[in-house]
Amino acid sequence: MRIPKNYYVTTPIYYVNGRPHIGHAYTTIAADTLAAYHRLLGSNVLFLTGTDEHGQKVYEAAKARNMEPKAHCDDMVVGWKAMMDKLGVRYDRFIRTTDDDHQTLVRNVLTALHDAGEIYKDSYTGWYSTSVERFWTEKDLVDGKCPESGQAVQEITETNYFFKMSKYQAQLLQLIEDRPDMIRPASRRNEVLGFLRKPLGDLCISRPKSRMSWGIELPFDEDYVTYVWFDALLNYLTGTGYRVGEETDYTQWWPADVQLIGKDILTTHAVYWTTMLMALGVEAPEILFAHGWWVSTDGQKMSKSLGNTIDVDLLCEAFGVDATRYFFLREIAFGADGGFSYDLFLSRYNNDLANDLGNLAHRGLSMTSKWLNGQVPEDAAPGEAEASLRELATQTVSAFHDGLATVRFQSGLEAVMQLVSAGNKYIDTQEPWALNRDGHTDRLRTVKRHVLEICYLAATLLRPIMPSKSQELTEKLGATEAESVRYLTALLEQAQDGEVALNGLTVGAAVTLGDPLFPRFREMPEAIAALAEPEPEPEPEPEPEPMIEFDDFMKVKLRAGKVLSAEPHPKADRLLVLQVDVGEAKPRTIVAGIRSAFTPEEVVGRKVAVVTNLKPAKLRGVMSEGMLLAAGEKEVVDLVSVDAEPGEVIR
Repeated sequence: MRIPKNYYVTTPIYYVNGRPHIGHAYTTIAADTLAAYHRLLGSNVLFLTGTDEHGQKVYEAAKARNMEPKAHCDDMVVGWKAMMDKLGVRYDRFIRTTDDDHQTLVRNVLTALHDAGEIYKDSYTGWYSTSVERFWTEKDLVDGKCPESGQAVQEITETNYFFKMSKYQAQLLQLIEDRPDMIRPASRRNEVLGFLRKPLGDLCISRPKSRMSWGIELPFDEDYVTYVWFDALLNYLTGTGYRVGEETDYTQWWPADVQLIGKDILTTHAVYWTTMLMALGVEAPEILFAHGWWVSTDGQKMSKSLGNTIDVDLLCEAFGVDATRYFFLREIAFGADGGFSYDLFLSRYNNDLANDLGNLAHRGLSMTSKWLNGQVPEDAAPGEAEASLRELATQTVSAFHDGLATVRFQSGLEAVMQLVSAGNKYIDTQEPWALNRDGHTDRLRTVKRHVLEICYLAATLLRPIMPSKSQELTEKLGATEAESVRYLTALLEQAQDGEVALNGLTVGAAVTLGDPLFPRFREMPEAIAALAEPEPEPEPEPEPEPMIEFDDFMKVKLRAGKVLSAEPHPKADRLLVLQVDVGEAKPRTIVAGIRSAFTPEEVVGRKVAVVTNLKPAKLRGVMSEGMLLAAGEKEVVDLVSVDAEPGEVIR
């Protein structure tokens, strides 16, 4: 098992035009886990993260807040560092593209490439996307919009400086062919190869100050600033101590072992970044790993109204930081998109952490406390069951190491949890309660020793992912942090030699039961339950009643009438056929939908208000010569009555 002397891992540097979200947390947790694991192995580690502080989006965000761009960046960085502190992230450098050493390196790189003829000036017409801060050709657009963000673009014609990226297309293709594992997962590698099947254009690496002034000024033309991506990507070299034309020890870190990115910035890293390195004569990184996105379980976009937002702070407060870190690395294969819901999180927490790991620890510690004086027992009489556990433990250690070495967190964690499940099954089959009852003390010691050893092995392996809970379990087992760190190296050596011995604990060390490691949640924590419930739909505002002019109203002729007779409509249950005196030579026949409120007998003799100039119409075969005014919206509740003689005009 290869353990590198030096290990360099990076996240992308994050735009400060907004606040951190789950995607940023996800990448940072992954990078921190890789860094922590290699520190435990004894490697010298450089973990670089930080913020991208130049460019149009940052400039516009600052302008919207009525702030100078640098003041905006200074303010926003506080929130980004707070997010990392909350998640227990331990970076070695938090780089900002406004840092002096980074700006110096960018200017020196620009000068060197310009002097070497790798950068030239030209006029260009293209479709500019503010959302991703880059130009697109007409054929790149999707439905006339930016192919990456889906946002609007604008056609711009201007003079700029260009990097001869096209010069390196063949060399880049050959590199990807020669190093098939450089771009991961394989689907992303295929995506890059598909992109490179088309002719590769040159890269515009400047912006006129007249259009956007917030950036690093070109050292050879004060009227321009550096394109944000050309500036930002160089941060990975800045962090190593690389200097143009100088002998430095940056090669102790470069090429980077793993550069983690989201799949939305794959092209900028796999194409822009690698060709920039080629132009500088610097090696490409060992691994570029583009992970997927978290979406709702039904694939919908996250939104509060749907109750599917991810509040990482709330998860940490409700379930703990360690459980939150565990979920995001365990739930899906790193590289794929993943469906998220709070119910899914609760299920994973209860099943893996409370029921399996927490339960195994509780059973091991409680029985040892009650029956073996609360001390780690000796392995008195191991048998076939224990040999099977050692075999599985050996496989677990190898699988976990391979998983983290190849950025496959899920497979590594799955191996650990399979061993934990085997530990619980081992308790069930060995029945230590029966051994204690029947006085089989030697066998009881062996069983409990192996249960405690599985707990210790799991705590040791899980330390990079769940540092606090792993340390808590380690201390309950009577071991120290230093002993656990040394044990990890021993486990790897034992696995490589052929068998993990399951003998890391010290015989006689005091164990402590204490509180449950992961308390089970029987229902969703209240704060999350409230967040997960969709907000009630607001009551629709009533539409304003249509207004009519006075002249329209005057067209309606209303007269007083008296109902002379009434009978049910022969073809409609809700209608009555009325004979109504409205002061004319003969009564009018009026069909009225009032049968739900009145019997024929109840309506005869009523004095009513009648619309007399309504155009006659047949209602279910009976001609109606007017309309009664009634009260009620969905159902008639009463007739409008007037105390006047038939034929009197109603005004």
